[in-house]
Amino acid sequence: MSQRIDLNPNTSSAADVRAANPTATEYAIEKYTPAKTVRRGIGLCLSGGGFRATLFHLGALRRLNELGILARDDFRTISSVSGGSITAAHLAATVNWSLRYPAADWEKFIAEPLRSFTKRDLRTGAIFKRLWPWNWVKGSVAVEELAKRIEKNLTNIRLKNLPDHPRFAFCATDMAFAVNWVFEKTGMGDYQVGHIMPVPEDWPLARSVAASACFPPVFNPMRMPFKADAYVDGKARATDERKWREAVSDLRLTDGGNYDSMGLEPVWKDHAIVLVSDAGSPLDFSSDGRLIWRLQRYVTIQAEQASALRKRWLISNFIAGVMDGAYWGISSARTSYDPQDRLGYSKELASDVIAGIRTDLDAFSEAEAAVLENHGYLLADAAIRKHVPEILPGAIQGVAVPHKDWCPPQKTEGQVREALKGSDKRKIFGRG
Repeated sequence: MSQRIDLNPNTSSAADVRAANPTATEYAIEKYTPAKTVRRGIGLCLSGGGFRATLFHLGALRRLNELGILARDDFRTISSVSGGSITAAHLAATVNWSLRYPAADWEKFIAEPLRSFTKRDLRTGAIFKRLWPWNWVKGSVAVEELAKRIEKNLTNIRLKNLPDHPRFAFCATDMAFAVNWVFEKTGMGDYQVGHIMPVPEDWPLARSVAASACFPPVFNPMRMPFKADAYVDGKARATDERKWREAVSDLRLTDGGNYDSMGLEPVWKDHAIVLVSDAGSPLDFSSDGRLIWRLQRYVTIQAEQASALRKRWLISNFIAGVMDGAYWGISSARTSYDPQDRLGYSKELASDVIAGIRTDLDAFSEAEAAVLENHGYLLADAAIRKHVPEILPGAIQGVAVPHKDWCPPQKTEGQVREALKGSDKRKIFGRG
């Protein structure tokens, strides 16, 4: 019988696990995964999770900037989903990718504007707009309103004006074919439907972000306005063109997390190093809540299983040596990487409170933003030092928590818990 392999990404390096488990390769889920020898560059995946994810990733990216990773020539791709796509869009419109930003400049030009954006309630006005009688038959009115608010308050650049380097991939879910749809500088589409190439001159990046972030049932899916013959190279067209045309004529996109909660699809096949910032929290146990609860729970369990399989696949490939990389999840703590490292928040606070902060697009408080940014910053630092130290420069900039006044010892964990009390609850009319 094969020895059991611990797939916890925090406990040990891939090399350590391979040495202890010589049969590790049999746990690689995708047998056809390209070998490391044909892979190149670094890919960063930013998960979904509303503004919770946006702020958690903002902290992680601050540390990646300090470590010089964002400015590396081999930093190839940022792939994002939902709340991660909000962070990615802000970076795409703001960052000079050849620079390592000093802390003051990062705060002024990148962190503070994005933090201010998350103080707005993007959700409530957008969804209530569809309640007006003249909007009842307009299925996409809420998501289109979301796109307008993102364009007005975050970025107004066009999709075609994304940077050449790194590549940005904004992921949504194709509801007709149940596959990953990608918006990027050179085109938009998926392998089943086909692709729109080149992208329309006037297509706002904000519409791509809104499609990536329109989580159900709060937002209806976004309708794609293209005729069937605008798409090229769709696999499904060759299978049954009549049925393909029918599906494409009313194609809808929903939140990218419905298909791939971590945004792995655009990078897993050909990148040598995969970094994953995951603001999704594990499924919490709960007592039976009867019919409505059960209906929601069925869907939640399926989504949780899909996410768990992707996570297991990712870690198994790290272990098998197919690719290198690091994964950090919002419910972890720095002690997961080094039991002696007491910096930041405890495992109990992370899993009980921080990971439970709502996944929503309403206004986030100063305390919520500070704790999430601190947590992402500290976990990214610990995960990269532990699992891919080879990508770090010779001289590593010391850890400088973004919001010291919201981190122990300046704030006790009891005070943090008190400040975040109720952060897990959604309010019908929002918070801002």
